This record gives sequence, structure tokens and C-alpha cells, in this order.
Amino acid sequence: MNTNTLRAQAERARPGPSARYSRVAILLHWAIAAGILCNVALALAVDALPDAWVRPVIDTHKSIGITVLGLVLMRILWRASHRPPPLPLAFPRAERVAAHVAHGLLYAIMLGLPLSGWFHDSAWKDAGTHPMTLFHLVPWPRVGFIMHLEPQFKEHMHDVLGAIHTWFGYALYLVLALHVGGALKHELIDRHSVLRRMWP
Repeated sequence: MNTNTLRAQAERARPGPSARYSRVAILLHWAIAAGILCNVALALAVDALPDAWVRPVIDTHKSIGITVLGLVLMRILWRASHRPPPLPLAFPRAERVAAHVAHGLLYAIMLGLPLSGWFHDSAWKDAGTHPMTLFHLVPWPRVGFIMHLEPQFKEHMHDVLGAIHTWFGYALYLVLALHVGGALKHELIDRHSVLRRMWP
């Protein structure tokens, strides 16, 4: 196979403008990904940190979580008003369906994870005396009806919401692994690049 043929195949494999996500979608995608990875790292590291670092790290984790929630809502609104590029027709129908299901689950988790964390924090018994601020700059409210629950029930809900938040985290690890694994499969095995659709 000569060089011209290889170049022609590469050009056909490269997604054109209509096959790529918009710049706004790409920016939101990678900003959300960066926030999620930072929060995963903080959550995994917090138990190994000195006691004096725990509260600042938890506060940073909360701030990033709320920021990710806002970015995800923006991403959903953008996606609703700007149709994303279709998956390549070379993909089997089952893979296209699986990709749409995985994306739907990922959006549900990206909403559920910060919301459950926000509710969990609002049920903290000391929330009333420890105001929440985003990155120590912007005051952020807790969820009022949760803060005003009867103390014993609120403590119970704090445990329940903490468990829900943790399970959302486990679900994120699983779906994120499938998402990344699927993209790498298409890139390295199928030779139908999907990474270029979302690459800056």
C-alpha cells in the first residue's frame, strides 16, 4: 500500500467539522472531567492526610462538586440546544445503543453525585455553625428543609445520604471505566477514532 493510499485513508478517518463536537461542548466536557478527577483524588486521599488538612480538603471537595454540578447543567442545556454529532455508521447498532445508554447513566451520576453530597452536607449536625463557601469566596446555601429536620432524624439522614453519595461514587468509577474503555477500543482496535470528536 503506497503513501498516497495511506494518506487518503487517514483523511477519510479524520472527522470533519460536522462530525466534531462544538468548542463549547468540548470545553465543558474537559472541565467536567478535570473536576471529577480532582474530586476523586481528594476523596481517595483524605483518610491519609494529617488531621489539620482534612477540613480544608473536604471544603475544596465540596466546592469542586458544586462547580461540577453547575457545569453539568450547562452541558445538558447546551446539548439540548445543539445536536451532538452522530456516532459513525461503521459502529454496530448494539454499540451505538450501548454508547447512548452509558452517556445517559453518566449524566445521571454526574448530577446525582454532587446533589447527594450537597444534601449529605446539609444534614451535617454542625452545618449551622460552619457556613459553606465556594473556594472561600462565594457563600453557598445548604438545603433548607434538610437542615431543619428533627435532629435525630437529620442524623439518620446524614448517614443515609452519605451512603448514597458513596454508592454514586462507585457507580461513577464503573461507568467512567466503561466510557474510557469504549473510546480506547474504538481508537486502538476498531480504528474508528471517537477521541478526535472531543479533542480540543
